Amino acid sequence: MTNCKGNLEDALVTATRDYESPDGYFKKLSNLVSFRTESQLPESTSVLYDYIFKGVGPLFKELGYSLEVFENPIVGLGPILLAERNEESPLTVLGYGHGDVIHGQDSQWNNDRSPWELSFEGDKIYGRGTADNKGQHLAHISALKAILKTRGKLGFNHRFIIEMGEENGSLGFRNLVQKNLKKFSADVFFASDGPRTEYNRPNITLGNRGVINFDLSCNLRQGGHHSGNWGGLLANPAIVLANAIASIIDGKGVLKVDSLIQKNIPKSVRNALKGILRDGGPNSPIINKNWGPINRTTIEKVTASNTFEVLSFSSGNALNPVNAVPPKAIAACQVRFVIGTKLNDIIPTIRAHLDKNNFEQIEICKPLECNSIAFEATRTDPDNLFAQWVRSIVSKSTDLECGILPNSAGSNMTEVIQYDLKIPIVWLPLSYAGCSQHAPNEHIIKPLMREGIRTVTEVYWHMGEEHNNVKKISRY
Repeated sequence: MTNCKGNLEDALVTATRDYESPDGYFKKLSNLVSFRTESQLPESTSVLYDYIFKGVGPLFKELGYSLEVFENPIVGLGPILLAERNEESPLTVLGYGHGDVIHGQDSQWNNDRSPWELSFEGDKIYGRGTADNKGQHLAHISALKAILKTRGKLGFNHRFIIEMGEENGSLGFRNLVQKNLKKFSADVFFASDGPRTEYNRPNITLGNRGVINFDLSCNLRQGGHHSGNWGGLLANPAIVLANAIASIIDGKGVLKVDSLIQKNIPKSVRNALKGILRDGGPNSPIINKNWGPINRTTIEKVTASNTFEVLSFSSGNALNPVNAVPPKAIAACQVRFVIGTKLNDIIPTIRAHLDKNNFEQIEICKPLECNSIAFEATRTDPDNLFAQWVRSIVSKSTDLECGILPNSAGSNMTEVIQYDLKIPIVWLPLSYAGCSQHAPNEHIIKPLMREGIRTVTEVYWHMGEEHNNVKKISRY
């Protein structure tokens, strides 16, 4: 890159021009979307490598980054790319994105769209990975390119992770980072993933709820038995399991296991959430106001509370039921939880609760590998100086008051950043809750992404201008 003398406005113009150019952001995004990076499918492994070597890797190389590709510690799972640009600055910034996607669900997209081809309809840009997460980490690459074109340097050292197994539960990722802490170390973390919580204004997110998936199983006997001859004599596993679940959570979504309930919301978290709404934008579902934790606002329910979900429930043959008492029943379950609840305590707590309530016959099992997800809860304090610094820049850049979400409702690998790298966390979501991520018709919104790229550019610009100050506040 040339050693230029431009200013912030020049960088913003460059970033915007690249976004609006037919040969810029969308041409690159079209290429990235074309890689069928479905990490849940073993046959996609070679494509996960292609995404690094033929997709995103060359974009980093163009900006003067060196590339190191790590094999996943778990054989057969996706690799991890670490792109690095060292400017011998006192400040090192760590970024993150994931190049793998959820299943394409090819036949379910509207208007004969292909999930692997970028398509446009009004302000919506469709394609698998546009929101989660190819479009978002590409926005960072575009912002970095604009800054380098404008002033010839970033002003900070930058390390950027591209994980190829996030949609597979990030299996092996934490173990890899723990064995290579020096290579992944940094002073602050800044990246984009997930949706903003309100459609009409930005927010930064400082962590994630934890999650654990597990199955509850009631297996009472071999084979079904005629419900006329045996009904009333044989325990029905579906009824037993339904009542066991009802002892954990009531008919209005309120947890009944006392030690799983997050009773107190920290003052800094409650203050940060004041005035923040859960707004999914157009086509999002209507919130059931009388569902979930009591005496909490909508945003407190979804970001500052523990929740229990039944993801599926099966017994007998749902499509062709017969007049028989079924032999077994199984429910795929999930707990999302916040700081204050420990991942390793959840299963023992549920086991003790079931035993106490005479449901000893209910087994707690590991789910199928494709649904085996477990992450610790994370949260950088909303009063953290780095978080407040980023918030002020985002507010100025967008001319909107930037909200602070102490942690998102979803879950991901942020546990690595908090517990292993021990640095402050700031996510800047560039999508919105109605983007259909993980569903057919996934998309991003043109004006939101345009705003997002400009905002990311401004944050990076100030990191370079104020690297000594950012280094200082990263320690508090």
